[in-house]
Amino acid sequence: MSWYSFENGRNLVLKLYIQPGARQTKVADIREGELKIKLAAPPVDGKANSALIVFLARRFNVPLKYVSLRHGTQSRHKVVEICQPSGGPEVLFSEKN
Repeated sequence: MSWYSFENGRNLVLKLYIQPGARQTKVADIREGELKIKLAAPPVDGKANSALIVFLARRFNVPLKYVSLRHGTQSRHKVVEICQPSGGPEVLFSEKN
């Protein structure tokens, strides 16, 4: 099972495992059908979720409102939808901030 899929021909859905409180925000690796992302934000008061949305919006070059957290607001396992991304999932592996 893949960690990403396309829905409605244009929206990208990602299955993620989040590690909050890391030294820096970056993509770590793929394991067990999820992409692991390390976040520099702490898991307090929604800061990690906000940081994740900002990180993904920047990587996919979309407005913040185009990134939505479908499942996992209180979990490390999350499902995120990105509407009309400018690129495919490979942009997550670029060095761009």
